[in-house]
Amino acid sequence: MSVTRPLPGILDEKLCSAFQSAVELIGRRWSAAILVAIPYGAERFGEIAKMVDGLSDRLLSQRLKELEAEGLIIRTIVPTTPAHSRYSLSPRGQELMKVFRLLAEWAAKA
Repeated sequence: MSVTRPLPGILDEKLCSAFQSAVELIGRRWSAAILVAIPYGAERFGEIAKMVDGLSDRLLSQRLKELEAEGLIIRTIVPTTPAHSRYSLSPRGQELMKVFRLLAEWAAKA
């Protein structure tokens, strides 16, 4: 009897660890919602906070720092008075949106 692995190579220790880290990152509370809000026009902190209802400012700040550290978003300081930050998806974050679209399609079929 042959066993087919749904994700080729997922049993490889290095790949398994990377996969688990990715799932934990996007599975953190509010992370996915923040990532989805940005390409829908929420570029500033306040805009993201409004779009992701129920998210505290403290937790939003923490998640934005985590997502930036992981290379999923880019924070740009706009030199105005007062200065403010704009957030955009990095190329890596844009790739993740493709995965989110597939996941949404899969979820819609359930």
